[in-house]
Amino acid sequence: MKTLLLARHAKSDWGAAQLRDHDRPLNARGLRDAPTMARRLRDEGVGLQRIVSSTAIRARSTADAYAAAFGLAVVEEPALYAASDRTILGVASVLPDDVEVAMLVGHNPGMADAVAELTGSFVEFPTCAIAECAVDVTSWSELVEGSGALLRLRTPRD
Repeated sequence: MKTLLLARHAKSDWGAAQLRDHDRPLNARGLRDAPTMARRLRDEGVGLQRIVSSTAIRARSTADAYAAAFGLAVVEEPALYAASDRTILGVASVLPDDVEVAMLVGHNPGMADAVAELTGSFVEFPTCAIAECAVDVTSWSELVEGSGALLRLRTPRD
């Protein structure tokens, strides 16, 4: 059994119209929510071992907050930027098998779609939400549609 945390980036700043979508930073709320959610996961005893993030600034900044709370490095994965559910689950399927608890940080609608594909659960996925999924596999390469169960959806507002 493995645990996959699918995380949507924290709230981003739309104020700088000249920036490409990929380059949008977090806004004040996002800068507050990401570290709060990271501490919450840590304090709840989630044994996070690996963080893989989209290369978008807002996703990477969110991932950095989790990395700081857990003392981990962030692995950047360009394929997670604007990824489909299948791409997201494909990234998860090549995680090292010695990793039991992993987090992917990316974007909607891909993250919500990946939760549905993996678990059959359809969830609202606000910014900075984290879907904790139990995956009934011994190797990440065994990850397929329906092989997971949604344990919990955490949001900054609950």
